[in-house]
Amino acid sequence: MKISNHIRLCLLALAIGYLSSSCKPAAEEDNSIDVVVYGGTSGAVTAAIQAKKMGKSVVLISPDVHLGGLTAGGLGWTDTGKKEVIGGLAREFYQRVYDKYQAEGAWKWEDQADFGNKGQGTPAIDGAFRTMWIFEPHIAEEVFDEWVKELGIELYRDEWLDRESGVTIEDGKITAIRTLGGKEFKGRMFIDATYEGDLMAAAGVSYHVGREATSVYNEEWNGIQTGVFHHRHHFQVLDKQIDPYVIPGDPSSGLLPRISGEDPGVKGEGDRKIQAYCFRTCMSNHPDNRVPFPRPDNYDSTQYELLVRIFDAGWDEWFDKFDMIPNRKTDTNNHGPFSSDNIGMNYEYPEASYERRKEIIKEHEDYQKGLLYFVANDPRVPKKTQEEFKNWGLAKDEFIDNGNWPHQIYVREARRMVGNYVMTENELLRRRPTPESVGMGSYTIDSHNIQRYVDENGHVQNEGDIGVGLPGPYEIAFGSIIPKKEEITNLVVPVAVSASHIAFGSIRMEPVFMILGQSGATAAVMALDKGIPVQDLSYETLKGQLLTDGQVLTMENQIK
Repeated sequence: MKISNHIRLCLLALAIGYLSSSCKPAAEEDNSIDVVVYGGTSGAVTAAIQAKKMGKSVVLISPDVHLGGLTAGGLGWTDTGKKEVIGGLAREFYQRVYDKYQAEGAWKWEDQADFGNKGQGTPAIDGAFRTMWIFEPHIAEEVFDEWVKELGIELYRDEWLDRESGVTIEDGKITAIRTLGGKEFKGRMFIDATYEGDLMAAAGVSYHVGREATSVYNEEWNGIQTGVFHHRHHFQVLDKQIDPYVIPGDPSSGLLPRISGEDPGVKGEGDRKIQAYCFRTCMSNHPDNRVPFPRPDNYDSTQYELLVRIFDAGWDEWFDKFDMIPNRKTDTNNHGPFSSDNIGMNYEYPEASYERRKEIIKEHEDYQKGLLYFVANDPRVPKKTQEEFKNWGLAKDEFIDNGNWPHQIYVREARRMVGNYVMTENELLRRRPTPESVGMGSYTIDSHNIQRYVDENGHVQNEGDIGVGLPGPYEIAFGSIIPKKEEITNLVVPVAVSASHIAFGSIRMEPVFMILGQSGATAAVMALDKGIPVQDLSYETLKGQLLTDGQVLTMENQIK
């Protein structure tokens, strides 16, 4: 039998009648890691960094090959909200991005002076605070990779949680997780920082998928929202109604592709449907740094017949969400009645197997690649739009190991924990106060479309797109990132947080995930040090550490 050096020393100490304080109980000899972080998102990275900075042993287990989630996956036009409430490690990330663009050679495809300084609600480059809010995907990934390496964080890439039997629980605590690759990680505290909430769900924590009825949390903007048109992503923006049938006016001819024949449901009722996903594509109009939009192997132009009818109706907003990031590139997002959002094709995703998720992601990729190829090449596209679009292509120097296509689909919403406290629109709209803030959000309450259907007048319509302004930044409750104590006592969930569908529509922004990742790791470490369930941690104690570490918890300590 193999005996560790530690045990040999303890046996020797016993033999001579002296037991050193270093001869701890077996629990100290189990090779457990202090904090195990599962996820590859921006929130996962900041959680690992914070735990490491607090002196703990940390392992970051990423199911993704690339770190950073959407922040490094194409979403460079940051959903900033109010930058005054972005502090701590999140702000340091944007400072590190700023530093990257000060380096020689960073502005390869354009002069910085030609870029301008437009950001989303804030200047792209804030010289006074040395922060940069708009950036290229590879720059963000470099920052995350270098940060993790700088701190010596143990990192495992492409390791997927065994969701069937890979979570060991004893006395209400997770003691180990195992991956499909056969690796086991014993730990004292665990953080699920995935978009999908896979570890949370596998551990038996309560969660919700879809929209709650308005009656559940006494909300106005949750549930089915037929007849509500807040943005320009619906058919009311057109001068005429669009017929949904293959042969216009003939229901017997069947519906055009990607239109549901199901009843959308009753306004205010809940359902199991989620807002649409897409890829945030990075395009370039520099002749030396673009590649033509690829034609998918299964390309089918009939999938885009609805877009032809929209073009024929006079819609000319194809380029309205080509948001410019440095070096003549874009963060291109969904815009209009028919665009990159693949409405209604992701309902299974949150709880689906890995294999089924891959199929869903591939379908989204084929749809969106086909859409770009269609607009660039199909003769039915308006000539003016097509000629201008031919100046664009995928950025040649982005996502180079994935055919210049983003490696992360935009999981706008999946599982959401039902934890110690549920954030709702009532907290965001200041109808009631939020207890025990661990960070702030400030982005508009926002949901993308969820259904495309035939309305009562026989026309095609989208449903679910919501945009509700806020009276100002809002606080996010400590209880929304921790499970109920009776379920698990050593888990923190800073991404698939405890929030209603409509509240999550604002909380789900990448800077907020970084903020909550840091706060969640702080809580985990402090509870570990005290040997208590994370739910029993004194908020006043936690608050003091968060403020010391630069987090913004209320408007009283906003960054000016």
